Amino acid sequence: MKKKESVLSWKHIFTIVCGSALYSLGFAMFLFPNSISGGGVSGLGLIFITLTQVGSVGSFVLICNIPLFVLGYKQFGKHFFYGSLIGMLASSILIDVFAYFPPVYAEPLLAAICGGAIVGIGLGLVFGSDASTGGVDIIVRLLKRKIPHMSVGRILLMADIIVVVLTGLAFRDVNKAMYSTVTIFVISSVMDMVIYGKNDCGTVMIISDMYDEIVQQIHQQLGRGATLLPAQGSYTGQNKMMILCAVKKQQIVRLEAVVTSVDPNAFVIVQKAHQILGDGFGRYSENDM
Repeated sequence: MKKKESVLSWKHIFTIVCGSALYSLGFAMFLFPNSISGGGVSGLGLIFITLTQVGSVGSFVLICNIPLFVLGYKQFGKHFFYGSLIGMLASSILIDVFAYFPPVYAEPLLAAICGGAIVGIGLGLVFGSDASTGGVDIIVRLLKRKIPHMSVGRILLMADIIVVVLTGLAFRDVNKAMYSTVTIFVISSVMDMVIYGKNDCGTVMIISDMYDEIVQQIHQQLGRGATLLPAQGSYTGQNKMMILCAVKKQQIVRLEAVVTSVDPNAFVIVQKAHQILGDGFGRYSENDM
């Protein structure tokens, strides 16, 4: 009898907790002490706690997440729900735990960059595990379905701009709003690097008279397939064969070495591919980032 697969593996849980810890560390020790908003519900919590002096950011995040989690469960299913529940609880608790650690009071721009980078790495790990820390992150996942051509980081950036504007109005400080803008830009950029960096691929176009030998070497040394396409030189009018090959990012240099070892005069064009679907690569999923 086949053992039923668990909703979340221990690897996913570990990654989500580690990501939530980094997110909480960056916010509690770098952003909050310097009154810099990282956007999202935690950013709204920063505004609320600072103005009212009531409660804590962790408890504010916890309360705001209840209706959003109901929506997330209906739209994304158990894996996302339980993963996000772990992420939300871990980040809510750890934000308050790290608040007892000595805060890092630094030049605001440095605090914005360092705090944003740490938060971005944390969110990237959580999102990459098909989870979230709750709050605006759930809304971002919903918007991703509506605008799939945009990266998660860019959608988060647009959502967080609203929080940044509110930060400027709440603190009546344009500088705080500008530092917060730097922070959310760093968060979205680093987050995209973590989420999409591991999926970086490349497409390589090779034009050579020794295409048969090159293709054989690609098969043997890289274990990759290739496609032969008929081509014609615009200047000479000669008929050529072009090799089209898709490889992982780390294989590009090796492929170049393989090609030049067969034909040093081969014409090689390397293009970055954000994602490649098919045999040996990924498969399409509605919940893809």
